[in-house]
Amino acid sequence: MSGADAPTALVGFAHALRHAGVACGPDRVRAFTAALDHLDVARSADVYWAGRVALCAEPDDLPRYDAAFAAWFGGDGLPATRPRARTRTASHLAALGGGEGRGGRAPALRVAASDVETLRRKDIATMSLAEREHLRRLTAELRPVPPRRRAVRTRPARRGAVDPDRVLRRMVATREAVPAYRRRTTRPRRVVLLVDVSGSMRPYADALLRFAHVVARAMPVEVCTLGTRLTRVTRQLRHRDPELALAAAARAVPDADGGTRLGETLKAFLDRWGQRGAARGAVVVLCSDGWERGDTALLAEQAARLARLAHRVLWVNPHAGHDGYRPVQSGIAAALPHLDRLLAGHSLDTLHALLEEVRRA
Repeated sequence: MSGADAPTALVGFAHALRHAGVACGPDRVRAFTAALDHLDVARSADVYWAGRVALCAEPDDLPRYDAAFAAWFGGDGLPATRPRARTRTASHLAALGGGEGRGGRAPALRVAASDVETLRRKDIATMSLAEREHLRRLTAELRPVPPRRRAVRTRPARRGAVDPDRVLRRMVATREAVPAYRRRTTRPRRVVLLVDVSGSMRPYADALLRFAHVVARAMPVEVCTLGTRLTRVTRQLRHRDPELALAAAARAVPDADGGTRLGETLKAFLDRWGQRGAARGAVVVLCSDGWERGDTALLAEQAARLARLAHRVLWVNPHAGHDGYRPVQSGIAAALPHLDRLLAGHSLDTLHALLEEVRRA
């Protein structure tokens, strides 16, 4: 590779890597080209190892990188062995900031760092296919903790309220007044997830349903999808395997990618399950962007009805995490006076925050 053709070839190679499924963003490409400023671009081994360190984020990327490198630069350019001194490559990559910093210190090496933290904050709608696959694995690792409520029943305890029944039984058995105590136990509080699967929520629907699958495996939960009609998918999401669970839910939902009638579907939920007990004292999480094609007055009426039944009502709007967002959509504006919290839901970090909000409830 000649010096004149090097920049074009390197950028083209990065595009080929993206098509191969390697999530190498602009930062990694800049790191790659900056590293080669300190190496010999005419040597295939230097180009190979610099790209492998700078452009690959996880072990699954390595075979894709090798195949793309062999196809782009020729099969004979693929080194058969590792470099003798890996520290040499790392030292060159440490100079990515253009030499020493303001204080005379070399900048810290960030090229080989994991992309997990960046991925956790990234908007789900802007993720590539490879990033979405990584997000699925991270979502499956979530460990939800259910909210608790005081139970009606009590249990024996070392301190607390006096238990007269146990005191009397002991007196009959031993003829002695031995104190006994009791206290209330706690039980998991029910959680209800209402997920908007309309066309406007398409970039987020898959991630939110996977989130619902994780929650359904960890605590008492009811899950319904909202669109032009209401569909209960609690049974489908109980399956252990997330792919089979999502496939079963997709078959059960007839109105995915359609319109949104939040008022009508929320009324259907309250009439069928909510009023009968599913929403009573529960933490209800409604995931929607707030675009309403139906009657907003009906939505406001049903949101007020839900607020009277539920312990807490949380609305998760993926757009609420964007700078400059205002809740001006017709649906969210109608329901806002009856909500306990309006939360963002556009990234893995915001879903973590949602889990914490549910746990504290």
